[in-house]
Amino acid sequence: MSSLNVRQDSCELDFLALGALVTRLDPGIIPFRKARSLEVHVSGGEYNVAANLSDCFGLNTGIATAMVNYGMGELVQARVREYGVKPFYKWFEHDGVRGPNIATVYSDRGAGVRGPVVFYNRSNEAGALLKPGDFDWKEIFAKGVKWFHSGGIFASLGQHTSDLIIEGIHAAKAAGAITSFDLNYRAKLWASVGGIERGQQVMRKIADNLDCLIGNEEDLQKGLGIAGPDVVDSKSKLDPDTFFKLIDRVVDQHPNIKMVATTLREVHTTNRHDWAAVLWLNGQRYVSPTMSLDVIDRIGGGDGFAGGLIYGLLTGRSPEEALRLGWAHGALLTTFPGDVTMARKEEVETLAKGGSARVQR
Repeated sequence: MSSLNVRQDSCELDFLALGALVTRLDPGIIPFRKARSLEVHVSGGEYNVAANLSDCFGLNTGIATAMVNYGMGELVQARVREYGVKPFYKWFEHDGVRGPNIATVYSDRGAGVRGPVVFYNRSNEAGALLKPGDFDWKEIFAKGVKWFHSGGIFASLGQHTSDLIIEGIHAAKAAGAITSFDLNYRAKLWASVGGIERGQQVMRKIADNLDCLIGNEEDLQKGLGIAGPDVVDSKSKLDPDTFFKLIDRVVDQHPNIKMVATTLREVHTTNRHDWAAVLWLNGQRYVSPTMSLDVIDRIGGGDGFAGGLIYGLLTGRSPEEALRLGWAHGALLTTFPGDVTMARKEEVETLAKGGSARVQR
């Protein structure tokens, strides 16, 4: 058992995420300046985990988010329905000219020695306008929620989004839900709302109220201001020792935290990564095997890891099994275009147990 005290009674939702939805425009391996066509993916660092848990693992999940009443909003709603995620929308009306908008993320995939490029248009974004009081948490939690999750991307979007996260965490804890947060530190996003100083102030306040943290060494250092060796100085990006040393400092400062987990990734080229994951749970350390990945689209791999790990913890798997499920699902997610899963649970289970890519006959 995971020893996280997951609710065992019947709940309407196994998992509820709070965050902003975006459309990601993807020209594939073509740089944007030469693109003639674009694939539209619906994404969001917090939503992706809910979509993965629903579509791949069959859990009942929800998303509390902003929604805009216009054509792009309808496109997003259709994808949310397709992935079986129950929406709790705060509605905004589009003025036909300037918004509020569903934000757009632009991301080409790169190839070989050419890395992916990501930039944003989050101008007048509906998600950034969300604030405490926008959701009736009492009603949402009334039928039971086992796990509540949000992240640093949403925290960075607006002046009040971090206050809304804390409001949601308090409501979740009062309702007996596990609470988790993916630090997902994005310097470009924090730069527009006060920079690294405000980011750390906000993230520390959120961390004081959490059960579980997801984040890599850079997230812990830049997001929480945890002192540690420069990430590039560690002998390998796949060396878990540096990460575990940082976790000891995190828990010293935030003794309420029971779990910290992350992926470890060494990027050789855009399409060839070495991949591992680590889990710290109630003082115990767990490390996955390392595998070589042939990557099609790396965006969303970390959310794929979070989904598999949380599935394992919610369903009473051992910490080793839960870590392997996250490791396997994150790896599989990098083999699909888009930000959310196209994997089947059976594929994840097989890979987690050490399966290979042999032809299934």
